Amino acid sequence: MIISVINLTEGSLTDAQIQSAIRAVNRQVREDFAPYWGFGGVLRLEGKTGRGRGGIDPADMRGDAILYLRNEVRVSDTAGFHDKWFYGIPYCVVYRELSDRLNEAWTVTLSHETLELIGDAEANLLVQGPHPKHPSRKVFHWFEMCDAVQDESYVIDGIGVSNFVLPLYFTASAEHGGRNDFLGTRAEGRTLRSFSVNPGGYIGYFDPKTGTDQNYSTPGDKRSALRLAVKRRLNIGRGMLRKRRSRRKGDRLL
Repeated sequence: MIISVINLTEGSLTDAQIQSAIRAVNRQVREDFAPYWGFGGVLRLEGKTGRGRGGIDPADMRGDAILYLRNEVRVSDTAGFHDKWFYGIPYCVVYRELSDRLNEAWTVTLSHETLELIGDAEANLLVQGPHPKHPSRKVFHWFEMCDAVQDESYVIDGIGVSNFVLPLYFTASAEHGGRNDFLGTRAEGRTLRSFSVNPGGYIGYFDPKTGTDQNYSTPGDKRSALRLAVKRRLNIGRGMLRKRRSRRKGDRLL
């Protein structure tokens, strides 16, 4: 997968800064992500298409997907179900405003969004697993690469990148000696469990019993609560799109 990176930050991020971030994320995908998952992609900085064309435009895609860099959040940009928005063309937006509010480096957000595009380009994949609060009941978890560990990051060539889950994370029972996330962070004496969350993270799932999409984070986790609250105030994120879509009469729920 080739992901076209389009800089719409109006000069607040230079090409040199973006190329340094791209180099680190491409190295992460190639050396860290692909060896575990068996698939990958590459970011490539492109110029904006067309004189006088709007900000978000499917013509910007020179490869297989588009990743936009913006300063301020614009709700009209945000999409997750790409069979309806852009007619199946995968894209996402990295907002520096959101990163700043969460005190997170924009490069970590860039890494996060890149891995999500690679893992689930059209934001419609689900994995059957236990309900976070009622483990005996089955729900369908969103196929997200970073959400469960999204408050965790590491550094490649001086650039911050996001932690991510590994394939065994999506298995119902623990495998002896298995690892569920790249960094293997220990919280309260143990590493990340399958279909669970680390501090600061959250997960989303579709509950067939209620017919709704829901989020879950550890009770009392202030960092995760802040992240969800900021996204709700800004009305952005894949979760918001899933919930809005599921409420629309006659729409096909993915």
